[in-house]
Amino acid sequence: SQRIACPRPDCKKIINLAPSPPATVAVPTVPGMCRVTCAHCHDTFLFNTLNNALARCPHCRKVSSVGPEFARTRSIIFLIFGLVVLGIAIGITVGTMQSAVEKGGLYVVYVGAFLVSLLLLLRSLYYCAMKTSLIEGPI
Repeated sequence: SQRIACPRPDCKKIINLAPSPPATVAVPTVPGMCRVTCAHCHDTFLFNTLNNALARCPHCRKVSSVGPEFARTRSIIFLIFGLVVLGIAIGITVGTMQSAVEKGGLYVVYVGAFLVSLLLLLRSLYYCAMKTSLIEGPI
């Protein structure tokens, strides 16, 4: 039977057992919103690919790149900047080596320039080794 009466003693309400049509929830369409599979825990979450940023998985809270091109371009940019700063640091060191004996403050400039180049090269390595989440498609 599709309809039954409520079994409580003071209630004679009729209950329909027929399946009701599922209520469709309107999902707002946001441009660039895609379904992404996390590279670490393999769970699916939504991410706006128009944001030029890294994705933090809401499940495992780890950071990954969405699509391989973002991490690759950032890695190349930091590598180029790191090598340029390293070249400038070497040039300053070689060019002012005679003056450094008289002016001890140049050693601080040397150390600072080499540290900046090291940080840029490490950041490039970070983006190079970053895991890549896969885009499943738009929602």
